[in-house]
Amino acid sequence: MSKTVATAHQPLAERLRPKTLGEVIGQQHLLGEGMPLRIAFESGQPHSCILWGPPGTGKTTIARLMADAFDAQFITISAVLGGVKDIREAVEQAQIAQGTALENASGAGGRRTIVFVDEVHRFNKSQQDAFLPHVESGLFTFIGATTENPSFEVNSALLSRAAVYVLNPLTEADLEQIVAKARAIDAVPPVEKAAVDRLVSYADGDARRLLNTLETLAIAARKEKRTEITDEWLLKVLGERLRRYDKGGDQFYDTISALHKSVRGSDPDASLYWFVRMLDGGADPRYMARRMIRMATEDIGLADPRALRIALDAAETYERLGSPEGELALAECLVYLAVAPKSNAVYKAYNEARAFIAGDGTRPVPLHLRNAPTQLMKNLDYGKNYRYAHDEEGGFAAGENYFPEGMTPPEFYRPVDRGLEIRIAEKLNQLKKKNRG
Repeated sequence: MSKTVATAHQPLAERLRPKTLGEVIGQQHLLGEGMPLRIAFESGQPHSCILWGPPGTGKTTIARLMADAFDAQFITISAVLGGVKDIREAVEQAQIAQGTALENASGAGGRRTIVFVDEVHRFNKSQQDAFLPHVESGLFTFIGATTENPSFEVNSALLSRAAVYVLNPLTEADLEQIVAKARAIDAVPPVEKAAVDRLVSYADGDARRLLNTLETLAIAARKEKRTEITDEWLLKVLGERLRRYDKGGDQFYDTISALHKSVRGSDPDASLYWFVRMLDGGADPRYMARRMIRMATEDIGLADPRALRIALDAAETYERLGSPEGELALAECLVYLAVAPKSNAVYKAYNEARAFIAGDGTRPVPLHLRNAPTQLMKNLDYGKNYRYAHDEEGGFAAGENYFPEGMTPPEFYRPVDRGLEIRIAEKLNQLKKKNRG
């Protein structure tokens, strides 16, 4: 089989994989001029690193380009399918490559080897430890790729020996460039602008998903002898594979709005309905977790301070477990938020304080509240007559003023008659009585 025919049968994602650094689309915060990975490429000195980012953002591509740039042997291990046996074989291949080069007539020294471990977070501690002596000896350069937070999933010993580079989801403009590249090699027929927009939304920052979908469409178009991929035809062909809403579009924000309002309205069933709708439509669970943290602070607040901790724990649990196991923790958090007592008192107080400061002048800090770390400041009466609350009866300096002089104390925070804020209101009323004497 000729090279041309073999290339034609390669998956589209492989045919469009960048061959040079200049062909890489996206990740310019790492690969742009003067950026960390670009400097590493140009220095000619590879170093062990971990590439952390969502699927389809270029982790494997960058690793391969590093091997090409440094004329290194490139060995790939899949942590999903591999084990210690694969690590031993990689070590042997690295030793052979180094030894062969050492024995050649030029005496140029050992050939470099890059060992690329895909989904490195799937390896357990002992498997990850197996790399350490060889990374330290310089036998090979280790590059790990992971979609999970390496702080949780990669051993600290290995993590300390590797730089961590964070890859971002590709932007809409990046994905549009990829569609244009596929068109440039005639891999797909012309694509209607509305169809491009829908594909880019469906890809959700994932180049591999975009290219695999384009390839599916190209095959279907050839069978039907279509000369253009239209939005209408695309919907017909892909059906349920497409989002039920466009990420970033009105329907996406309408759905998250419905979810937030269901939680605020204390309806756990409606909350779960919209939550699962969004997951089914392809929403990023991490985004959902961030919204739950917002709900805990905006709509529950001090009526139940445990809500924020539960939301943070659910987000961390998802980071550790991923999908689908981690989604149950998010669902549990969502139900808790829905049934928790509601208060937006802190949210309103914060906004009122911001509005007040925006319209007020810069008032000087009263002398008794100022810090006095030096004798000069003490001589200027900084901190003079300050009453240390812990030394006062009940740990409260009754009648003390903590606002700038001449300022009428505002009342930003007004607890609601729900949850823990009932007790908070009682406490504040008691303190006000003490202040009045």
